[in-house]
Amino acid sequence: MTFFVFDNARVFDGLNGECAEGMSVAVEGDRIREVSDRPVRLADAPRIDLAGRTLMPGLIDLHIHAYASDVDLQKVDAMGQPYRTAHAVRMLGHALDCGFTTVRDVGGGDWSLVRALGDGLIRGPRFFYGGRVISMTGGHGDFRAAHVEGDPHRHAMCSCGANNSLSVIADGVDQCLAAVREQFRRGAHMIKLMASGGVVSPTDPIWLDHYREAEIRAIVDECVARRSYATAHCHTPSAIRRCVEFGVRGIEHGTLIDAETAALVAAKGAHIVPTMSIVDALAKHGRAAKLPADILSKIEEVRVHATSGLETMRTAGVKLGFGTDLVGHVYTAQAGEFLLRRDVFSPLEILRQATSTGAEILQHQGRLGCVAADAYADLIVVDGDPLKDIGLLAADGAKLPVIMRGGEMIRNQIGYRAG
Repeated sequence: MTFFVFDNARVFDGLNGECAEGMSVAVEGDRIREVSDRPVRLADAPRIDLAGRTLMPGLIDLHIHAYASDVDLQKVDAMGQPYRTAHAVRMLGHALDCGFTTVRDVGGGDWSLVRALGDGLIRGPRFFYGGRVISMTGGHGDFRAAHVEGDPHRHAMCSCGANNSLSVIADGVDQCLAAVREQFRRGAHMIKLMASGGVVSPTDPIWLDHYREAEIRAIVDECVARRSYATAHCHTPSAIRRCVEFGVRGIEHGTLIDAETAALVAAKGAHIVPTMSIVDALAKHGRAAKLPADILSKIEEVRVHATSGLETMRTAGVKLGFGTDLVGHVYTAQAGEFLLRRDVFSPLEILRQATSTGAEILQHQGRLGCVAADAYADLIVVDGDPLKDIGLLAADGAKLPVIMRGGEMIRNQIGYRAG
């Protein structure tokens, strides 16, 4: 059993803007043992004197795609599994070095990646995943171009990519139930469905609502039976309203939301995970990636509404998580999400989104996203005050001298002192 003690810490606990100073935090194994305003006595434990630096929970990114190895998702399957895995290794290592000690993969993540992380074969954050996204034929998870022929239900292993590495095609209640049950069989922590048109998919306009009520309710009911939850890709107000009314617990993106719909989301107690980073990255790199003209047009439609959508959510009091959705080479922009949100939210609001609210969305409140006794020892130390300058978290880990995940010391640039 390993022990650590952090002394002279200024603690942001994931919730309170008033940070206690001169605190000691003891770690035992993978958990926080004690948080005290007095020095913790723990014989022979390595001690780190933080000298007033901010100790806070590790960051949580609720929307990643570890295997999405290209900005053009139609190319991802052609890369092959070894290439996609190599991208995941690079991406997850970068996330950990930026202070993200937990991520949620909402399209493609699997048991094998969790096992590789758990066995120490690769470096990365604590990993939650939803398996393959559930998509209807011609929906946002169907990456076949319009000229490609083939029945995705008859040719699951065909080269057309209908049943691809990130999503599975399911139409009708029975197929939706079978697809959801298969993802849970494979260890999924939750389920994501495609409920509106998307930006980088080739045949679905943004305005298109996906799935019928019976299909969505069947997916939700199966998730509830598993003591889990469903989250849905939605850009438009109509898609968001339908999902929330049919019992979906979470919304991904929500970019084109209006005031009436935001009020409904708040009233239903649902949450939204905006993803500003991917909007910004696609706007900057879409042409260089040679994305088709129709996709570039959808990127622009989403971009012009992205910030006003955040303002609408904030005004309505919607519960918001922190997500990035970055794919391909733009994964390096992950920490930049903090800067993209600061025009709308205060540093405290953003910090909560990336810690305690993220833990609540994951159904791990009290265990993740907080600095408290019995919580997992997922901790970062900030060289400065992120409550005054959220940009400290946007420096790709350069302002984080200490990173700990599950009691394991990932980085310690301060050093130890005698116990």
